[in-house]
Amino acid sequence: MLKEYFKSFNIFSESEINEIENIAKFKSLHKNDYLIKENEVCKNVAFIVSGTLRSFYIANNGDEMSYCISFPNQFITAYSSFITGAVSKENIQAITPVEMYLISKEDIESISANNLNWIKFQKIMAEFQYLELENRIFQLQRDSATERYLNLKTSHPEYFSKIPLQYIASYLGITQRHLSRIRKECN
Repeated sequence: MLKEYFKSFNIFSESEINEIENIAKFKSLHKNDYLIKENEVCKNVAFIVSGTLRSFYIANNGDEMSYCISFPNQFITAYSSFITGAVSKENIQAITPVEMYLISKEDIESISANNLNWIKFQKIMAEFQYLELENRIFQLQRDSATERYLNLKTSHPEYFSKIPLQYIASYLGITQRHLSRIRKECN
């Protein structure tokens, strides 16, 4: 799956893809295991092969606020910590069992040092992350809770039933009670 993902960009040679496969380390997480916890420094980026993860932070009132749900064929990391080397303000936790490949920051910097294709790939990934963030902001500010719910349900129907309702509600920016009303209206 990792190899196919990199091939899909049509910028890497076979040897460049083999190089990333050689440095990527396979890792499994059980449901509720953490990829990273708040106050740790994030030193890896993960490519999700199977399973679902959520990114969340702890609000001032102690509530867990899920702001991102990640699915297979996506990269995930605590970006601020990964980029700056500062401690993370977020947690990344497995919602389901997860299989992934980890690539260390050190290895990414090493393969990017003399290879324009890897620099081009990093630029593409940064652009994707920006567009995803922009889309998320627009959803939260423009779309109704029902529209956000239906969008999530439509975009990932195979995983939707595996995500606990409290995480879906938090991700949508609503209470579980409001989510229950929406689910009744939409089903």
